[in-house]
Order: sequence, then structure tokens, then C-alpha cells
Amino acid sequence: MALVPGTAGLLTVAALGIALLLLLIIKVRLQPFVALLAVSVAVGLGAGLSVTELFGTVQKSGAVPLVEAGMGGTLGHIAVIIGLGTMLGSVLEVSGGAEALSARLLALFGERRAPLAMGVTGVLFGIPVFFDVGIFVLAPIVYAAARRSGKSILLYALPLLAGLSMTHAFLPPHPGPVAAAGLLHVDLGWVILMGAAAGVPAVLAAWGYAAWIGRRVFVPVPADMAEAAEEAKRAVTAQSPVPGKPGEAGEPGERAAAPEGRAAPEKPVALGTLLAVIGTPLLLILLATFSSVAFAPSTARSVVEFFGHPFVALTIALLLAYWLLGLRRGWSRASLEAVSTASLKPVGNILLVVGAGGIFGAVLKGSGVAQALAGTFDGAGLPVIVLAWLLAVVLRVAQGSATVAIVTTAGIVAPLLSGSASSSSSQAHLALVIVAISAGSIFASHVNDGGFWMVAKYFGIPERETLKSWTVLESVLSVAGFAVAGALSVVIP
Repeated sequence: MALVPGTAGLLTVAALGIALLLLLIIKVRLQPFVALLAVSVAVGLGAGLSVTELFGTVQKSGAVPLVEAGMGGTLGHIAVIIGLGTMLGSVLEVSGGAEALSARLLALFGERRAPLAMGVTGVLFGIPVFFDVGIFVLAPIVYAAARRSGKSILLYALPLLAGLSMTHAFLPPHPGPVAAAGLLHVDLGWVILMGAAAGVPAVLAAWGYAAWIGRRVFVPVPADMAEAAEEAKRAVTAQSPVPGKPGEAGEPGERAAAPEGRAAPEKPVALGTLLAVIGTPLLLILLATFSSVAFAPSTARSVVEFFGHPFVALTIALLLAYWLLGLRRGWSRASLEAVSTASLKPVGNILLVVGAGGIFGAVLKGSGVAQALAGTFDGAGLPVIVLAWLLAVVLRVAQGSATVAIVTTAGIVAPLLSGSASSSSSQAHLALVIVAISAGSIFASHVNDGGFWMVAKYFGIPERETLKSWTVLESVLSVAGFAVAGALSVVIP
């Protein structure tokens, strides 16, 4: 039974649900997937839904329970995209693509503009790989650049981190924007376009702050981390993938040790190859998005839309990576399989959290809570895009996880968009709402965020200086990204 009748009761249920979610994650330390699932059930029951509406019955019926509809409807769209994107990023990482990319950019920009080169590396390499993987792979390059110059490591680390953070929050195939696109039913092409439109100015603003704080706060290169990175690099390069013809037999992970413990020579990855692998899916998806707007239905448009579907575009990019970065450079098919399989292991938690966010949104909509919220905010005159950013900021600062902030906010906002004056919004406008949610999800990373400690410990930055540098950098990214998205939403209905 509903706790309190009418709109006031539904709004009370929504407020109590969010408070309970924060309590379970922050104080009880419950796993976010379990917390979201428990809160979804509690909100549904509190709003007056029956057990049958939530979970269905033992006997088969035509009605799909809300828990199944929310989980299946969300993961049915994003699971394939996240899986393919994760495997693509892993092949780029293991093949040495990141090091090759940063080396070319450092040579192109020169030593004086090394911080800018690190920032561009973060943006380009951050498109296909997760934030933490980017730090792990690129940190040794930051150590080397800072050691050569004798300047603060912040001057080189922060531009890199800004690029990695922006792409991770704003651009597919990363889980946050993909999950929000699934919940709000927005084409990924529009999310890429609007994410880039807001993300590029945001990262430029963050680079400006990085240059300012990097000259005022000196943090030396952490000797122990630099030595450990060099040691790990030697250990990996000394056991490069088994050379041979494509399709040569070999056990997963089989390696060939170089003579006398020296690194086995492997030709660096060409910059054009890297850009082709990274850019192919983005280009195909964008072409498909614009073909549906610019061209009348035809066979040619159908072909473009087929190849530009995210499933197909990412599959093509992954196969390109397998060939150009793997088989053509001496990897065995077994090694490719091992790398791909290993990369999927961390994805399970992400998918479950995102799926639970889908359940939360379905329960809000099915119970009438979303409609009550929509009426309240429409009456108050608060634009949905502002509400989306504020909700994401509150959830991010309170519990630390950007993914939880995104899926929870999208679950709340999605029904509002369909039940308010924003229901006639274009795909481009809805993509800007996703950008606002993503921007809010990275605001003020502090001690309850795992990324805060990863940055502090990996780059040897004391906690106080991490708050001055990394926390403020994330806030600059968030505010600048939201400001651009908000400005664009005024002219894009």
C-alpha cells in the first residue's frame, strides 16, 4: 500500500527512496547493484505496486513484470556495445597502441608542449579504453616526461587525466553515456556529437586549469612508482606475443621470451593505424545518424544505417583491431581470444549496476512516481536539463560512483522527459540532457571516489594537493561541460 495517498505521497516515496539508496551505499557499504535493486523494490511497494506487477507470477502471462522489463530493456541495448567496446580497448592497450600514440604526439608537439601532447593522448586513447586502464597504461609516459623536464608531475598528469575523464564520462562506448542513451532512448550518434560539442570546450577549460595549478604546486615524480612501472614494462616487453603467421597454433597467453632477457623487438604501431581503429566506429555511427536526417528512405540509406548501427560499427572496428594490431603483427588467434576474454571479466559489475538502474527507472514510471515528479518540476519551471545536472551532482558527491550517479539520475529523468513538456524534444536535445547527466556525474571527485585514490597513489600526489588539483579539475570539467550543454539546449529544441 502507498504510504501517503496522492502526489504528495508519491513525492515522499521518491525522496525516501533516494535517501535510502545513499544510506545503503555510503553507510551500509552495500554493493551498488544490490542497493539499487532493493531500493527499486521498496519504492515500488511504497508507491502501491503489487508483487505481481513487480515480479510477475509463477504462471506465464502476457504482462511483463517491471523488474524484467527494466533489466532486459536496458541491457538488451547496451550490453553488446559495452562488451565490444571493452574488447576493442583491450586490444589497443595490449598492442602498445597507447605508447605509440603518445610517443608520436610528443614528437609532434615537442618538449615545450609536452603537457598538451599528454592531453591529446588522453582524449584519443580515452575514447576506446576505461579511465583506470588509461592511467595504468599511460602513467609511465607521464613519469618519463616529468622526469626529463624536472617540473611538477601535475603539469603532465592533469591534462592526461582531463582527457581520459572527459571521454569516459561524455562519449560512447563508455558505460555511463551508453547506459543513459539506452534509458532515454537516444541514438548514440547524437550522444557522440553532443558529447564532443560539450566535451571539447570542457577539456580545454580543464587544460587551462591544469597549466595554472601545475606551475604553482610542485609534486615530484614518485620514485617507487616510476621504478615499478619500468620494471613491469620490461617484464611485459620481454615476453611479447608469439610471432608467427596468422592463425598459428598456440595456447592462450603463450609467450616467446627474448634472448638474454632483452625485450623482443616489435614494430611500433603506426599512428594512422591507431586513428583508423579508433575513428572507424565513431565515423560509421555518425554517418548513420545523419543519413536518417539528410536522406530520404532508399537502399543506400539502409546500407549506411546498417554499417552505422553501433553493434555493426563496433564489430567492424574490433575486427580491424584484431587484424591490424594483432594478426598482422604476429599474434596468434589464441592470444587474441585470451586478451578479449580477459578484458570482459570486469564488465559484469558494470552491467549489473546499469541493469539495476533500468529497473529503478521502470519502477518509477510504472508506479506513477515519475509522473508526479514531472508535474512538480514542470510547475516549478525548472528545466529538465538543469534538474538532471543537479541530481547527478548530488548523487556523485554523496556516494562517489559516477556510474551509479548516471544510471540513477537517468532512471529518474527518463520518465520525466516522456511525461512533461519535454516529451516533444528532439534526439539532439535529449542527447544534451545525457551530457548534463554525465557532466554532473564527475563533479568534485573526493575521498569517497575510487578514482581520487587511484590518481593520488599512482602519481604520488598528497591528499591535500589531490583535492587542490584533481578534485577541482573534475569540477571544472563538470561545470564547463554543463554550461555548454545548457547553452546548446536553448537553441536546440
